[in-house]
Amino acid sequence: MENLKIVIGIPAYNEEKNIGSIIVQLKKITKHVFVCDDGSHDSTSEIAEGLGAIVVRHKRNKGYGAAIKTIFSKGREMKADVLVTFDSDGQHRAIDIKKVIKPIIAKQADMVIGSRFLNNETKIPKYREIGMKTITKVTNITGGTKVADSQSGFRAYNKKILENIHLTESGMGISTEILIKIQKAGYKIIEVPIKVLYEGETSTHNPISHGSSVIISTLKFVAIERPLSFYGIPGMILFCVGLSFGIWEIQIFLEQNVVVTNIALVAGIGIILGVVLLITATILHSIVSIVREK
Repeated sequence: MENLKIVIGIPAYNEEKNIGSIIVQLKKITKHVFVCDDGSHDSTSEIAEGLGAIVVRHKRNKGYGAAIKTIFSKGREMKADVLVTFDSDGQHRAIDIKKVIKPIIAKQADMVIGSRFLNNETKIPKYREIGMKTITKVTNITGGTKVADSQSGFRAYNKKILENIHLTESGMGISTEILIKIQKAGYKIIEVPIKVLYEGETSTHNPISHGSSVIISTLKFVAIERPLSFYGIPGMILFCVGLSFGIWEIQIFLEQNVVVTNIALVAGIGIILGVVLLITATILHSIVSIVREK
């Protein structure tokens, strides 16, 4: 650990109440601490700079994903051997950092997620637990990942990931984008248990809007990243359903000389929507392939 450059990046937006104590704790672990101030209107930047942290400011609030992209960029610029992302809302414990970076130092993993669901230490409010597990299921299904806590902001990455994984998402879907791209590139992801503090009003995110934003951003990213699966599978299902109803309607017409409007309608809508989605999947797949080649 002494020979490795450990860099800790903190995404922050109006976190003047928490940022000071967090930086003081993190400075005991490494001197390389920086804050991405995502357009704060309070004293977040001033407090961070006063405590010796490097501060990168966004002129306006761009979103969590944009902050994480800046942290990745800054981590590369600082030539970090290990980059840790650590939330600024006071929920994470600095003492868990050694646990999170240990597998990377031991070369057992390329990315480590600090998971809230691998032990019984964290008492998570039930509504948050249900929401986070739902989002994780959506992420695992759409992204093909197998993690217990897809939305944890407490993560560690090695140098290979910093150098080879480049991010595009500016919204809350960044967490999913990272997981999908890292898995697709063949890097190893593991999770370690951490304790999260939910006492008091530490979170700055409304759970409903946060969850909705994550799911929408995740689906948007998957739609671009995997258009054949995202559009093609539903398109094929609709086409087959429409075709089945169409054959059924033809049989009824031949036997009874009667057109059943509802069956014909389902057949027409299913076939049309199926074809549209299949064409969309093919076009988007071609466009994405060309863009990637360039």
